[in-house]
Amino acid sequence: MPQPGRIALRAPHADGAGVARTLYDKLWDAHVVAKEADGQALIYIDRMLIHEVSSPQAFAGLAARGLTPHRRAAHLAVADHAVPTRARATIADPQARAQVALLADNCARSGIEYLALDDPRQGIVHVIGPEQGFTLPGITLVCGDSHSATHGAFGALAFGIGTSEIECVLAAQVLRQRKARTMRVTIEGALSPDVTAKDVILTLIGQIGASGAVGYAIEYAGGAVRAMSMEARMTLCNMTIEAGARIGLVAPDATTFAYLAGRARAPDPLPVAQWSTLPSDAGALFDREITLDAAAIAPMVTWGTSPDAVIPVTGTVPAAADPAQLAYMGLQPGQPLAGLAVDQVFIGSCTNGRIEDLRAAARIARGRRVAPGVGAIVVPGSGQVRRQAEAEGLDTVFIAAGFAWREAGCSLCVAMNDDRLEPGQRCASTSNRNFEGRQGIGARTHLMSPAMAAAAAITGAITDIRDWQVGQGANGPAPQGANGHAPQGPNRQGPA
Repeated sequence: MPQPGRIALRAPHADGAGVARTLYDKLWDAHVVAKEADGQALIYIDRMLIHEVSSPQAFAGLAARGLTPHRRAAHLAVADHAVPTRARATIADPQARAQVALLADNCARSGIEYLALDDPRQGIVHVIGPEQGFTLPGITLVCGDSHSATHGAFGALAFGIGTSEIECVLAAQVLRQRKARTMRVTIEGALSPDVTAKDVILTLIGQIGASGAVGYAIEYAGGAVRAMSMEARMTLCNMTIEAGARIGLVAPDATTFAYLAGRARAPDPLPVAQWSTLPSDAGALFDREITLDAAAIAPMVTWGTSPDAVIPVTGTVPAAADPAQLAYMGLQPGQPLAGLAVDQVFIGSCTNGRIEDLRAAARIARGRRVAPGVGAIVVPGSGQVRRQAEAEGLDTVFIAAGFAWREAGCSLCVAMNDDRLEPGQRCASTSNRNFEGRQGIGARTHLMSPAMAAAAAITGAITDIRDWQVGQGANGPAPQGANGHAPQGPNRQGPA
């Protein structure tokens, strides 16, 4: 069986005039305000997205110093983590209600645009930025959230920052940063049917580890990346942080420009000629090179409590698996994941809550029913995604299949709202993290793609999506395995 990837290291390249530059080099150089003696630099920040979790202390610090935002128009705020996805008239949880109210108040006092819960543009911060055209090639963009690398899919230098840094950007529109090393991840060839960007990034994380890219800015390249939609590229960049890198990048191209054309906040006409100079120069050297064989990548599922604890769906829990992770997840070495029963299914998040993701899940759900005893929810990443899905009839497909259809929000990606799991419940999730307690105290999370999650909802167990032959017609046939038999049902035996 072919190996999914190979790694090569190069000697670090030196900056200098006339040297072929990477996309990251170009973005960095264009935003350096001043270089400092310790090797750090002040870089200019073009735009910042703000949400309710990381911003309160930043606004308080700004007020304590008698300052106001330096460039109000450079910021866009929205609540997403703490918002309910069932009913929005009243937020029942007092802490969540206070967080959302404080963000609205801080924005009103500071003159920063805030998309309220009843605004049709409201949604998850990393979904609304691109769909509103707030995210653009060539800019620097920050947010108080680690998955800000999502926006690098547009050729933007985007990364997550802390509360004190949010205050700094509000006050001065600059940050002190140290330049990262560069890594290029080239995905060669074409992905097999039912293999997605989620599987690609999980494969990379599984190969290099959760800290394998610490200190690097990753640029994704190769034919498989160029063939990806913008939604898929955002998924790829979104989970870059799970490999340890704060920055994930894809060079802007015709796909990028087509996505941005006509977006509310994008320039008209688009500066395509300018943006077309951003891709890495021919011959540009990277500090590290990794190549993945697209054809060798399979649908992936996590088994442990870190995104690098991941195997193909046909695999078994590693013999040398961490005992602590095994105990938390209720698994044993050598245990297969296929057929493992699930209690809940979550389709959504800033990783997989876009229209393309919902279409993939609806394709599996159409004409079928969620397995008895399984709870399944679909949470669009934004109000705009929700309306588009409803216009396409996807909501009807999900509801008929027994999925709950929700309002936009972070939902079960993080247990900071009214969606959370009970201790011991096992969830097939399209989110980005499977940490202990991420979806609720004692909750067990298995990360996978939207189609894989939908299949788990229908069968009641982790299922290899490649065993499903989805036919033509409104309802489609019953699921068939590769040998003509139905996929394996849930295995509720073994450790609790």
